[in-house]
Formats: sequence, structure tokens, C-alpha cells
Amino acid sequence: MSMRSSIRNRRALTFASVSAALVLALTGCGSGGGDDEGKGEKAAPPAAPPAASAPPSESPGSDTVEQQDTAAGENADPSVKLAELRGQAGVVMTINQVQRDSGGFVTVQAEIKNGGDQPANPAQWAGSESVIVRENLSSVGGATLVDKVGKKRYYVLRDTDGRCLCTTKIRPLQPGDSTAVFMQFPAPPNTTTEVDFSVPTFATTSLKISG
Repeated sequence: MSMRSSIRNRRALTFASVSAALVLALTGCGSGGGDDEGKGEKAAPPAAPPAASAPPSESPGSDTVEQQDTAAGENADPSVKLAELRGQAGVVMTINQVQRDSGGFVTVQAEIKNGGDQPANPAQWAGSESVIVRENLSSVGGATLVDKVGKKRYYVLRDTDGRCLCTTKIRPLQPGDSTAVFMQFPAPPNTTTEVDFSVPTFATTSLKISG
């Protein structure tokens, strides 16, 4: 197992303790947010996560060594294209894998490519939640899954400090550039096999969960 995969697995165990706080029932009517056009559902605001134990100790500075924090591509085949989400100014996100893990998570792995003629700013993909934006600059922490049957919205896992289990520190994408990203969510019930997936500035798409 690679060092990157080992670190991600240890982080996932820590994030599991706060995953319940990130599963919110959909209530009310009207728009579900800027990226859920036409869904007719609206999520309750995220609740403050409960106290969690400290993450396993790692070598000093291990969280800051890499310029870009990503575990994408460990098991995903980049040639697999499950769905495409059109973003702004020619940016496209291609979904490569949507996998239910044995630990009770769903991991979405994807590639974002700038097909436009202007640099793409990844800061928009973190959404507008202040904690996520502050603790996860230039990330895909604004992503959500919606279980329409169960009427629940699932946010990217994060710890009590707001650090998400997702790709962070994404560099601005110049025209023609691409980058692999991942996002990990609490898993919906096993009976839920399809969810709506959205990231700020991208269109919403329906995804089937494997595993």
C-alpha cells in the first residue's frame, strides 16, 4: 500500500467520528442551492460537528509537505468516464469512479480539465461555507451528494477544525491543464444506489454508486 493511501486511510478513520454531523435532511421547497437547479429541495444549514478524538500522529509537517493534497488515482482508471459535468468557461469535470468503501464512505474520484482559453480559479469549488473556505483553500470541499429517495444531503467529510477529506491546494488550471481530484462522503444506506452529485460552478449530474 502506498504512503499516500495509508495516510488517507488513517485520516478516514478520524473523519468517521464526525460523519453523522454531515448528513442533513432535505427540508422545505424551492431551490436546493446554486448548483442544484430544479431539484425542488433545500438543505438545512450544516450543523457543528461533535467533538472528535485527535487524528493519529504523523511525522511533523506531513500535512504541508505536498503542494497539492490529493489521493485521487490510487484505484481509479482515468480512461473510465462515468459522467461529465460542464463548468464555467470551458472547464469540465469527468467522473472516473464512485465507490462505496467498507468503512462506510463513498469516494468520488474525477479529473478536472480546463478546456477554455482563460486560467480556471479553483477557489470557487470550495463553495461558500466559511469553515470550508477558510480551512481548505482551493479545494473541492463544496461538493455534495443528494439522496433524493432518502431526502438527505451528504457533505464532504471534515474534522472538527473544518479540514475536508478531499483534494485541497489545487493550483490554478491554465488552458489545457488538468488535475485529478477526490472527495469522500458518508455513505448513504446500501439501498441507495444512485445520487445527485454537484460541485460549485459545475452542473449537477446523477451518479451510480458501485461497491
